[in-house]
Amino acid sequence: MTGIGPLEPGEGTRARDAPGPDETSGRRPRRRRPPRLADRHRRTVLVAAALAALLAAGGWLHATREHRPPPGESRPPRPAPPFPAQVVDVSYLDPAATPPHAPHQSFSFAVLISVESGPPVSVLRMSQPYAGLSLTSQPRTPFRTGAGSARKIVVTLHVTECETVPLNAGLPFLDVTLRNARAIQVQSFILGPRYAQALTEALRGACDRDSR
Repeated sequence: MTGIGPLEPGEGTRARDAPGPDETSGRRPRRRRPPRLADRHRRTVLVAAALAALLAAGGWLHATREHRPPPGESRPPRPAPPFPAQVVDVSYLDPAATPPHAPHQSFSFAVLISVESGPPVSVLRMSQPYAGLSLTSQPRTPFRTGAGSARKIVVTLHVTECETVPLNAGLPFLDVTLRNARAIQVQSFILGPRYAQALTEALRGACDRDSR
């Protein structure tokens, strides 16, 4: 055969057997480059951030649903404050100076009124059980004492009838009317043997009676 030009495929040959343009030119065929690692990392970070945001939103909704009462139900009521007699204590301190305006046959004692907890407590009235004695206080009732604090009160007793007061005060006490946000109560406070001895001595001195 003579002539110039590429050989034509003969019979029985296929086009795919023929060399391609890259083969005839001596160049290697181009290969597709794999996706860059940076692109894959960026997509992974975005997906992870989206999942974290969804989980956080779901947790917030769950928490708010737990703390919110169901529809039609109200929040549980707050516990009631304690009764005043449960948190108030009255204790005897010592004899005190009698006010100058007090009548004859009067004597005074100092007591301490303390409030342990709860709302403030008001002392509405103070009294004692003996018929021949009257009682006043300084400060005068009513007065108020807050929780966690104590207040010194000077109690002045005046003998009105020596015939009816006891010669020997065994277990003298004070009746105190208390009030707070919960209730009003009358509580009897026994002030102990020191107060009983001091009261007995003061009664004898006021009425000029001895221990016979």
